[in-house]
Amino acid sequence: MKLDILAFGVHPDDVELGCSGTLLMEKKNGKKIGIIDLTQGELGTRGTAASRKEEAENAGRIMGVDVRENLGMEDGFFKNDRDNQLKIIKVLRKYRPEIIMYNAPDDRHPDHGRSAQLVYDATFLSGLRKIETEMDGEIQEAWRPVYSFNYIQDKYIEPSFVIDISEVIQKKIEAVKSFKSQFFHPDYVSTEPQTYISSPEFLDSVISRSAMFGKMIGVQHAEGFISKQMIGFSSFDALIKNKI
Repeated sequence: MKLDILAFGVHPDDVELGCSGTLLMEKKNGKKIGIIDLTQGELGTRGTAASRKEEAENAGRIMGVDVRENLGMEDGFFKNDRDNQLKIIKVLRKYRPEIIMYNAPDDRHPDHGRSAQLVYDATFLSGLRKIETEMDGEIQEAWRPVYSFNYIQDKYIEPSFVIDISEVIQKKIEAVKSFKSQFFHPDYVSTEPQTYISSPEFLDSVISRSAMFGKMIGVQHAEGFISKQMIGFSSFDALIKNKI
């Protein structure tokens, strides 16, 4: 299956927090979307690899993703090495997305920045035809997305651009709340310790961040992205009407 947009997250729930609103909007526009989780998030203080897998599946259903895979890298200890680059190259060549989105280049959790560099490096290498990969007994064709963007996570980074997600903000929060073990949810009963992200205030901060990005362009809610590439437009019709 060829995808239009593929989002990478080092932990299950990274994509939901960082760019699920954009994925939801693109799904509404008829695009095929997918998510690749690099690890199972098995080192998280709360929950287990099994519970996070179930939560990720539930979130994927809410978002209507066409594909969700987990590459099984080692949470906390994965390296930007040949083996892990090849895992990413294989999924890029398998799904041939036009656009990819991936972790913030610098963030509170060190896995995020390390994952961002890993995906960035693998994306370039995926376009080199002399790097041969095989899937189901067949040699894969080289593939490099047209655009690759970092989404913004816990640490504030000035975005290169923002995308209006006002229509889907409630569904985004619903997808985030699928991770009951990680974020505040009144139905989740556990003796596990509270964490930075398990308080009600953390979810409030996610909504406040999207409201702040929305205010930048005169809408209610938006998500911010960082681009290393110059972004071009075929016409001004792509621009939203800023009400500021």
